[in-house]
Amino acid sequence: MPETVIISELDLALVNALQLRPRASWTELAPPLGVTAGTLARRWERLCGEGLAWVSAVPGREFVRTRCTAFVLLRCRPGSRADIAERLCAFEEAATVELTGPGSADLLLDVLAPDLPALTRFVTTRLEPLPGLVSVECLFATSLFVEGSRWRLRSLAPTQLSALGAMAPGAGEPASVVELDAVDRALLDALVRDGRLGLAALADQADTSPATVRRRLRRLTDCGVLAFRCDMASALSGHPVPVSLLGRTPARDIPTAHRTFAALPECRLVAAVTGTSNIFATLWVHDLSDIQRREAALCSRLPTLTVTDRIVGLHTVKRMGHLLDEEGRRTGMHPIRPW
Repeated sequence: MPETVIISELDLALVNALQLRPRASWTELAPPLGVTAGTLARRWERLCGEGLAWVSAVPGREFVRTRCTAFVLLRCRPGSRADIAERLCAFEEAATVELTGPGSADLLLDVLAPDLPALTRFVTTRLEPLPGLVSVECLFATSLFVEGSRWRLRSLAPTQLSALGAMAPGAGEPASVVELDAVDRALLDALVRDGRLGLAALADQADTSPATVRRRLRRLTDCGVLAFRCDMASALSGHPVPVSLLGRTPARDIPTAHRTFAALPECRLVAAVTGTSNIFATLWVHDLSDIQRREAALCSRLPTLTVTDRIVGLHTVKRMGHLLDEEGRRTGMHPIRPW
C-alpha cells in the first residue's frame, strides 16, 4: 500500500507561496505565513527530502519565440510502453514524459530543443529508432500562452496573497535575447537541479562571484529565457487528473480561445500548435467526470471550437527533468538542457 502522506495547512501554504515567489528567502516568507523563518526552512527540508515538493529552473516566456517546443504523441506496440518511457527519461530533450490512457497516444512528451534542427535530429535519430515504437506525431508550439509555472495551489488567504504580491520584485525592463556563455549555462544547469540554490552556492558552481550571479539571474529572467516554478507530488496538489485537449478553431478566434482556457483555474498549459488541430491545452481536473463538464462549458463559450482529442494522463514519469514515482513524488532526475 502507498505510504500515508501527512500534509498540514502550513505545508500547502508554503508550497503556494513558493509558486508565487520561488526564490524568496525564508525571512521574506515568514511574516505572510505567520511562522518563523526557521520553521519554514525545516518544513521545506522535509517536503524536499520526501520528494513532495521542489523548485527548479524552467524555460521562460520567450522560449517558444527563440527556441523550439513540441508536444509529441507516441503509439507503442503492446507491452513496450514502460520500456520506451524508461528510455525516454534519459533523453535531456524529453522534458516531460507521461503515460496516457487508451486512445490516440500511449505516451505524451514535452520536447524542448534550442532550435528546429536540433528537435528534428532528436525525433529522427533518437526517438524514431526506439524498438517498439509504432508512430510519432509532433505538434510544434507556435505560441505558448500558459505553462506550468502559472498553475496555483490556491491555499493562501487573500491577505497573504496581497502581502506576497506587494513584496514581489518588479519585472524590470525587458532585455533583448542574449547569447548564453559558459557562466550562464553553468547557472542554468545548477538551477534545473535545485531552483533555490543560494548565490554563494551558485557562484561556486559557476566559478564566479555572487554579485555576478545576481546580475546574470536578473538578466536571464528579464529577457524571458529563465523562469522558476515550484512543483509538487499528487498528495499536495489534490490528486488531480491531467487531461490534454486538442482543439481546432478558426485562426481569428485563437486569441479568444487561449484567453478562455487561461481563465480556468484548472488550466495548466495552453498553446497554439501546428497540425490539423491548432490548440493544445492541459487541464488538471478533479475526476474523470469533470472532463466532459469542462469540455461542454468551454464549447458553449467558444462556439467555433471543436475538441478533436482528449488525452488522459495516467502517470507522469518525468516532469521538467525530475523523475516521479506513481504517487508523483520526486525520486531523481535526468537534467534538461534546452537552452
